[in-house]
Order: sequence, then structure tokens, then C-alpha cells
Amino acid sequence: MKKLITVVAICLGIIACDDDSSENNNNTNNTNNNGECSASTERCDGDTPMVCNPETLTWEAIGEACDTSCRLIGGEALCMTCTDQCSAGATQCSENTLQTCTLTGSGTDSCYDWTDYDCVQTSQRCVTEGSSSFCGAPMCSADYLNLCVTSQDCEAAGGYWADTFCAINEGLAQFPPTGNPDGTCQIPADAQAADSSTPTTVVGDGTPESCTSEAFVSAVAEGGVITFNCGDEPVIITLTQTAKIFNDSTPEIVIDGGNMVTLNGDGVRRILYMNTCDPDQVWTTPHCDNQDHPRLTIQNLTFMNGNSTGQDFDGGGGGAVFVRGGRVKIVNSRFFTNQCEETGPDVGGAAVRVLSQYENLPAYIVNCTFGGREDLGNYCSNGGGLSSIGVSYTVINSLFSFNEAIGYGANPAQSGTPGGGSGGAIYNDGNTFTLTVCGTSITDNHANEGGGAIFFVSNDLSGHLIITDSTLARNPSDGFETQGYPGIFVLSADTTVTNSTLE
Repeated sequence: MKKLITVVAICLGIIACDDDSSENNNNTNNTNNNGECSASTERCDGDTPMVCNPETLTWEAIGEACDTSCRLIGGEALCMTCTDQCSAGATQCSENTLQTCTLTGSGTDSCYDWTDYDCVQTSQRCVTEGSSSFCGAPMCSADYLNLCVTSQDCEAAGGYWADTFCAINEGLAQFPPTGNPDGTCQIPADAQAADSSTPTTVVGDGTPESCTSEAFVSAVAEGGVITFNCGDEPVIITLTQTAKIFNDSTPEIVIDGGNMVTLNGDGVRRILYMNTCDPDQVWTTPHCDNQDHPRLTIQNLTFMNGNSTGQDFDGGGGGAVFVRGGRVKIVNSRFFTNQCEETGPDVGGAAVRVLSQYENLPAYIVNCTFGGREDLGNYCSNGGGLSSIGVSYTVINSLFSFNEAIGYGANPAQSGTPGGGSGGAIYNDGNTFTLTVCGTSITDNHANEGGGAIFFVSNDLSGHLIITDSTLARNPSDGFETQGYPGIFVLSADTTVTNSTLE
């Protein structure tokens, strides 16, 4: 399939945006349909200043051609004191530096020259596709160890080289790394990891014993930016109760495990809970299903053995993480052996369940792993990895494998059945929403009913399914799937598959 590329130019603070007004446009000729120009107006013809003869209404040269370049400034065609070094709007990469051709200086001292922006500032690489360059795919770094492809790069980034991939460190080398190592989709600014350099609360005092369930649960209740100091080795914190966010704590909440912390639900409890419509967590607005806070970022964490079975407020689900309201994004995180109810027509999200996002903005899932090995898969009635009702997900450079939808009877539940069994990896239901999957691997997932990989049902056919630069393979649907889309059951306004493998 033909690869479609969209390049969005962003005016960064250090990069000037070209003024496309007529006074900076050398090609403005002020000529009418009869071939006549407007008396005494000026323009540039290449490097030659021109003026419209008021008697003949034709263009004439104003002296000799410029030694440098001609530019129209304030209606006058002037020779510049400097020479253009590039063409306006051009871009190029110099290693990981993005160079953009912009207009610098002012008056007759203004010329087009290269302006540099270091993509490393946003943990990205400079990428060239066709004639355009941009800060795109993430680079090998402490936050993106899965992109380190040599032992030297891995160790330099603080990782541990586990024969074939870069792990967090030797203690966690037995588990799959975060994300899809082949995923190179550009990450929007809103979807990138949050700054956690100035934490509100640090869980632990430098020893593993200090990183307790009580300390973590208390930190989450207080809100703000939460980090961990549990020593030099990775730790597993086994929770004795679910960590719950209070909606009146802080508008921004960041939980950053630093690639050193695993939160363990011990197979008996949900791990993390946020719900703007739960009165026990404090109502803060009269429209709890559409409010812009709390805004939750989960990053550099591993969730394992979460279990929300029996937690049926707002429909249940979300064995590891349940979110309703505000905003949520999950970055560089892993989900292993989480579960929720085994049956039910709409309950889902063994790993993550999201409802009611502000203004229908997407929940971001970036560089995450769900399962990754046969003994680490997540399972629920529906949506072994992700589940939602009426919520848009944007899934970037992530990996889903060995997750299962184990319910049976579909939705609505067939007579004599409890219902469920759809969306081995991802389950989406509702009306107007979009599922965007980019740079993501979805393999070896399974559904008893529909959509071994993806179940996507827009009831009023207003939703959109978009799959780009991704691989979906070996995702059996025992009950039903959409012809031509193996592993997918979809009812939507449109389904777009670009540069992807479906088999």
C-alpha cells in the first residue's frame, strides 16, 4: 500500500516563521488581466529589481541585477546586503539537528539561512522522508531503551544488554522491554513523557524497604508529581490497597517509575483508580463526565497482577488502571498478567479501561507493552489490553501480544450466555470516537467472539479506525470478523489502513 506522510510545521520559539505577506513575496507582480502593471509598483524578477513604468504600464529594470538577492520590503524592490543560503521553508537533518530555512535579520540585512533545532531536547531523532525533515521518531535513550540496537548504545543509555534487546537493567532482563522496537511514528507533543525533574513527592528514602504500598497510596492521594527512590536495583511494590486519585488534589498528576518500579496487584486488586464521577473521590465540577482535570500521566512503570473483578462501579474493568474523566496518557510502561471480569457483554480492559475523556480528546498510549510473552498476557471478558466506551485512543509505537478476550456470547449477549469475548487486544464501543494505531505490533492475541486484535463498533457509524505503519498478525477471532480485515471486527464511518500488514 502507498505510504501517506503528513508533515506538520510547528513554529518553535527559536525558529522564526516565514511571513507570507505580499511585501515579502518576491513573485508578486501586480499585473492585471490585460498584462498591464500598476503604475510605479515594484517587484523582483529573480535578483533584478523592477518598477512599473507609469506611462507604458510595463515592467522595467531598476539598474543592474543585485549581486546578492532581491527582496520586496515595504513595497520597494531592494538588493540585500547578504546572500540567501537556502530556499524558504526547506528542511534538512544534520545528524540529530533539524535545520529549517527561515528569514533572518531585517530590512536589507534579511536573508534566508539555516536555523538549528536540537531534536535531542525532546528525546527524538531527526528524520528525513522525501524532501521533508522533522524531529520524529524517538531516539535510543533512558526513556526509550527498546530503541537501542547495540550493546554499546544500550549501556550508554543506562540499560542492560540482554543478548537481543536493551532491558531496564539485569534484574528485569527476563521481561519484554517497553514498546515496539520497529515503531517509528512521530509522537505529538501532548503525548510525550512529562517533566518529573522536580517531584512533589518522592516515594522511598533510597532503600527497597522504604518503598511501601502505604507510601505509594498516600502519594497518589496527595497528587502532584510522584517519583521513586528505592535504591539502585529494581523493586516490586505489592499493593495492599488500590491507589486512588482525589479529584481535588492537583490538576496535573504525574507518576514516574523511572524504569525501576513494578506495581503489583497481587492478583486480588486493581492497582490505580481515577474517576471524576465517583463522589468518594470528590466531585469538583457539575459536569464530571466532561472536565479537563485531573490530567494524569503514567510513565516508566510496570503494572502486573492487577485484578478488578468485582469492582463494578461505572461498569467495572481496568484490572491495572481505571480512568474516567479528565485526561490520561500512558508512556513507556508495561502491563503483565492483569485481569478483569471473565464474562459480561461490555466490561473490559484487563490492563486499562478509559471512559469520558474531556472534549472527546484521545487517551494516548505511547511506547507501551501489553503482554509480550505467552505467560505474561492480560485477559478479560473483552479487551485484553485496552477497553473503552465512546473514548478515542491514539496508540503509538506499542506492542500487544498474547492478550485474550475470554468472555462468550458477544454484545449484546446471545440468549443463554453471559456475553463478551471480543477485542483480544483492543475493545472500542460507542458512537463518535477514533482509534488511531501507528507504529504498533499486534500479534498472537485471541478473542472467543469478534476481533482477535481489534473490536471497533461505532453504533451510529460516525467513528473512524486508522491503522498506519503497523503489523497485525495471527490474531484469531473464533466467532466473527470483518471480511478483508483479519483479526478485526469493525463498524465505522471509514477504516483507513496505510503501509501496514494485516494477516
